[in-house]
Amino acid sequence: MISIEEYKDIKPFTTFGVPVIARYFSSISSLEALQQLIQHPIYQNNSRFILGGGSNVLFTSDYNGLVIQNLLKGINIRQESDTSIDLEVMAGENWHNLVMYCVQHNWGGIENLSLIPGTVGAAPIQNIGAYGVEVKEVIKSVTGIDLKTGLFRTFLNHECAFEYRDSIFKSILKEKFFISSVTLTLTKKTHRINTSYGAINDVLKQQRITTPTIQQVSNAVIQIRSSKLPDPTIIGNAGSFFKNPTISLAHYELLQKSFSEIPGYHSVNQEVKVPAGWLIEQCGWKGKRIGDVGVHTQQALVLVNYAHGSGKEIFSLASN
Repeated sequence: MISIEEYKDIKPFTTFGVPVIARYFSSISSLEALQQLIQHPIYQNNSRFILGGGSNVLFTSDYNGLVIQNLLKGINIRQESDTSIDLEVMAGENWHNLVMYCVQHNWGGIENLSLIPGTVGAAPIQNIGAYGVEVKEVIKSVTGIDLKTGLFRTFLNHECAFEYRDSIFKSILKEKFFISSVTLTLTKKTHRINTSYGAINDVLKQQRITTPTIQQVSNAVIQIRSSKLPDPTIIGNAGSFFKNPTISLAHYELLQKSFSEIPGYHSVNQEVKVPAGWLIEQCGWKGKRIGDVGVHTQQALVLVNYAHGSGKEIFSLASN
């Protein structure tokens, strides 16, 4: 049995904490409930928005449609060998809790993605990544329901069109496909430890760790993120708001002639990723506050709602 609420205050379900009312709201905790909802007149006659953990969304006005909250839960082993394990994780599971669960079981591959806010279902949408790792590296498949036909479909990794903070679910299938579960392939031994980012190495050196375990890498990432990123339960924010721009190697070398200290990380196709936080800080925006919104004092990638800021004010700040 499905429940549809009217004029629902969804501020508590978003990490920015801006005031917003949804004309209709329904929480989905089973696939049967979703299929029932698809047949409902309110679903069929209104625009729809799928809400996960609310950590990657900014409402600039009330939503005059149906907000569908994904609360699907469960973690199941689908395949296992001596060296690897396939986990099917329901989309409503908290991402960081999943990372901790895997690290505790010594299943490797996502430890660098510790403390990223949001749900498992959101992970493939924008191909979440941090500290040299992207979730596309461990995703085997993504399963869900076509919101027009109500039919199930599974996308294998190569069908997801993963790019830097992008995927088919964020472009062609945006608001058209409800992700129900994600299957990950993780290592059980001979883990691929990735400490390529300097910050992780610095923390490990301070702790005199030379051959880190996945638990130690996770702990280092948590320490780094906790020192730089504000807790959304204390101050409204959505984590890193901006993408790091990727430029050609030639362009990067040209910039180095004028800005010798410009940081950059080499990626594929002779391209270089430049930290957006560094660029924003050079422009004097780090720590800047305008009314009740601003740029965080410790991390220029993060926009914050200090108290009673609106979505429009945050969007205006981001546009500047």
